[in-house]
Amino acid sequence: MRVTFLGTGTSQGIPVIGSNHPVCLSENSKDKRLRVSILIEWDGITYVVDCGPDFRQQMLSAECSHIDGILFTHEHSDHVAGLDDIRPFFFRQGDIPIYAHKRVLKALKKRFDYIFVDEANKYPGVPSVQAIEIKNKPFKIKEFEVIPINAEHNRLQVFGFRFNEFAYLTDVKTIEKKERKKLDGVKVLVVNALQQNPHHSHFNLKEALEFIQEIQPKRAYLTHISHHLGFHDDTQQRLPKNVYLAYDNLQITI
Repeated sequence: MRVTFLGTGTSQGIPVIGSNHPVCLSENSKDKRLRVSILIEWDGITYVVDCGPDFRQQMLSAECSHIDGILFTHEHSDHVAGLDDIRPFFFRQGDIPIYAHKRVLKALKKRFDYIFVDEANKYPGVPSVQAIEIKNKPFKIKEFEVIPINAEHNRLQVFGFRFNEFAYLTDVKTIEKKERKKLDGVKVLVVNALQQNPHHSHFNLKEALEFIQEIQPKRAYLTHISHHLGFHDDTQQRLPKNVYLAYDNLQITI
């Protein structure tokens, strides 16, 4: 399995528009972060987790010409705003499967109502999707089992996902013990680490490292990063040996 970090930034990305923060002014490419998303590939199959407002740019950078579906963690704009940009995939492939909580599907139908209307009333050129509701229990995509990890983003329910020995969690603040047990034996863990200081809806760096220490993966990667976490290179030097600060276009193999 290969995972590409399409974006590793928080909702505003880095640099933040109009900001004079030193990280936003950095010339290091690893300090420039699009909105958070990953591409997962195995056996010729390709899935995306979340498609935010940078989705088109991310697909071009990854030279991705085919996706088998999209999994959504939750409905916030930085995770769903790029849904209309699935059109090139739809034109070549037909309906694109999307997997999401019932609440998230409802939000998508409200925001992108023109995508979900019946074919007889659909405007020409609009993409179509195959909406698949997921609950907090394992489900299959292309005969591959995916295990949802239920978590809280402040008071909003979000899903993380476990794919065999790989797990991806973003926009997480609290995870119950029974949900953490689903991560037993994970070899590669990706988790959000927004900034140095505590935050009401995200792990900060300290909380993320404590969570990694509890789960004990062989490798861990931090994502959903704001400029308040600091410069990439400086932050990486302070991390434990098996913990890495992810960056846009980083590829890892599991």
